[in-house]
Amino acid sequence: MSAHDMALPGAIAPRDQVDSTYAKISWRLLPFLGALWVLAWLDRVNIGFAKLQMLDDLRFSEAVYGLGAGIFFLGYFFFEVPSNMLLQKIGAKKTIMRITIGWGVICMLQAWVTTPTQFYVLRFLLGAFEAGFYPGVILYLTYWYPSQRRAKAFGTFMSASAIAGVLGGPLAGWIMTSMGGVQGWHGWQWLFVLEGIPSVLAGVVAWFYMTDRPEQARWLSDDEKKVVRHELELDARRQGERDSDWRRLFTNPKVWLLIAIFFCLLCANSTLTFWIPTVIKETGFTTPMAIGWIAGAAYLFGAAGMILNGRNSDRRGEVRWHFSGAAMCGAGGMLLLAVALGVPGLPTFVPLLAMGLALVGTMSAIPVFWQLPNMFLSGGAAAVGVALINSISNLAGFGAPYAMGLIKNATGQVAPGLYIVAFIELLAAVLVIVFIARRPRRQVD
Repeated sequence: MSAHDMALPGAIAPRDQVDSTYAKISWRLLPFLGALWVLAWLDRVNIGFAKLQMLDDLRFSEAVYGLGAGIFFLGYFFFEVPSNMLLQKIGAKKTIMRITIGWGVICMLQAWVTTPTQFYVLRFLLGAFEAGFYPGVILYLTYWYPSQRRAKAFGTFMSASAIAGVLGGPLAGWIMTSMGGVQGWHGWQWLFVLEGIPSVLAGVVAWFYMTDRPEQARWLSDDEKKVVRHELELDARRQGERDSDWRRLFTNPKVWLLIAIFFCLLCANSTLTFWIPTVIKETGFTTPMAIGWIAGAAYLFGAAGMILNGRNSDRRGEVRWHFSGAAMCGAGGMLLLAVALGVPGLPTFVPLLAMGLALVGTMSAIPVFWQLPNMFLSGGAAAVGVALINSISNLAGFGAPYAMGLIKNATGQVAPGLYIVAFIELLAAVLVIVFIARRPRRQVD
């Protein structure tokens, strides 16, 4: 037997068998979960493209749009923790089915919005239904992957949001351009309907396709199930003692530190998510099709950054600088974008390159961040903790787009808001460097 085939210390199977088992799991889980995340992302952010026509048709202001885009995250805030607790109780496939069908229906109903109040209510409900999906998948993947394989799995799954940007921009541009006037509907109305239908269908598929736990997987052999069980048990021993009581989460300073870090990062991410079409328009591109293709190209690089940074973090066993370096890159790109938009006469490619740098850096930090909670939490505390961190942090998704709308209304520009967001994202990197220990393995009270 070659050295490559030998079992790792503490393992019960050769390295090749462990790797092949996890390759099988990844091919089974990640493409489907990624496809669902693409649909969720499309239904969440298509409002940024609909805005290009919707505001004029309905006579909504930039502030109305900013509040509607952000109020989505209030639904997140109120329903993420209950959803993750429910997932632990009833299983992932029932939870994912409910969530996916719900957000698809709400997405379609947005086509009939006529007043700001209707807009706000449906955006809140969209967030309420989607609330449990992202933290639910993060928790779900911990049932399958040991910590040294999670950043890559998280990065592969989360890169679907970038893939959604790659597909969503051109798709939105095409729908809004070619479907405008069909059956007397505006292009933005068709956008909501045609992007909501696949989510409803995918929710039905989830019931038949998903498996709640490794021991229930008929597509794994008995030996492969033993490999997964042993890898997870070995990982739990290596991690050492961690807090497993969710009732202590609210008094755990490390949890609040993680919330502050992710809040700062999501200020940047949500700003880019909901304002990229507007930023591209300010550089001189005005047609939905052109804006969609440019946004798609930027998200393509974002997807590559998420996967490569997550993979390198796993390979090196290092989290702090993989997160902080990416966040600093994102903050730098945001700052350059603000400067470029404020200087008349610059070539168009300058702000677009800065926007791409901001997007790649910000998105590349996200999958690495989700390694941090597992350093401190396990069991029930991990289930509730992931949802708690994500739900409170996503209040940034409410505040940042709304603040950008108010700033755009007051100044006529997005650049002043970008300066503020760049500083906030830089703060995320500083918090990790200063307050997160290099290899925390002990229980944190």
